[in-house]
Amino acid sequence: MDAAARKGNHGGRPSVITDDMIHTVLRRRAAGEPVDRIRQDLIIPTGKRKGHNPSPAGVYRALAEHDKNQRHPEAVQQAHAEYTALRQGL
Repeated sequence: MDAAARKGNHGGRPSVITDDMIHTVLRRRAAGEPVDRIRQDLIIPTGKRKGHNPSPAGVYRALAEHDKNQRHPEAVQQAHAEYTALRQGL
């Protein structure tokens, strides 16, 4: 896994929820709209499920990840710096 990470491969499936989708969900949730109704208007832009709606679980996972990144921005910045240093060491 370390060798793959040095090459830029981190495993797992790519996220189907884009940053634009997250901002749409956050804005509409703030207006009082339920997530299930919001997700029906979202369209996956790439990948095997392109053109379909994301699952409710996918939307909630993306929101949780967004909240975690907002609560701990210093950890995210450090991880990006470490990744950059690792990439430059190749």
